[in-house]
Amino acid sequence: MQQREEKQLEASLESLITQVAHIKNALHSFIFKLENEYERLTWPSVLDNFALLSGQLNTINKLLKNDKTPSFRNQLIIPLLLSQDRDDELAKATEQRVPVFSHEIVPDYLRTKPEPEVEEQEKQLSVEAARIGPEVAQKQIQTLNKLCSSLLEKLSNPRDERDAESAAPRPSKSWFNPADTSALVGAVAFGKGLSKCRPPGPPGAAAGAGGPTLQQVTSGGAAGQLPGGPPQQQGQPGKLPGIKTNIKSASMHPYGR
Repeated sequence: MQQREEKQLEASLESLITQVAHIKNALHSFIFKLENEYERLTWPSVLDNFALLSGQLNTINKLLKNDKTPSFRNQLIIPLLLSQDRDDELAKATEQRVPVFSHEIVPDYLRTKPEPEVEEQEKQLSVEAARIGPEVAQKQIQTLNKLCSSLLEKLSNPRDERDAESAAPRPSKSWFNPADTSALVGAVAFGKGLSKCRPPGPPGAAAGAGGPTLQQVTSGGAAGQLPGGPPQQQGQPGKLPGIKTNIKSASMHPYGR
């Protein structure tokens, strides 16, 4: 009876190791594609890899739930020999991950419970969860359920509908007023809407720009001398030689005097 159980355990372990090896190879292949063939990788190919991994995990679950598979929880692993020397067979079996079966690594590899730090964090989370009242917890549960339902609805929509929504034209925001633009173009090009009245100012101001020059010349002649000109000659009172020429030239000069 004991030998039969041992043979059944060995067969179950061999089958489980084989299935785990298949999953490991599939993961290696998928990671290699993601790192080296990402430019040629298509979404259907990614889905195929995920489907393969999901199928292999389901196979392991069926194997563990099989009635002929013994309960691995009832099996104990006890280290019979610990050594600081390198073990080639152990390194080969673990793909060079565990070359030495020493006191340092045994607690990590044969641990059946979480580490003390993780256990302490779990206790703190349990205490915080116990402090939350039933009403608050129910509200948080309802909020989480709403978020999950909304996410499931978005994921359940066909891909074509999502593509159509993303490709639909969206109303563009107007950054200008068409009426103001038309009014501005009409005013610049055709003078539309502009006032025809002239700015206020003294009449004849532009045409009489040379007037003050003539008055200065006349007043200068009354004093008996032009500004900057020659003195009045004797025997001709009130007359200045060249006064008409000077006045004419001053009025014809484009810059006034």
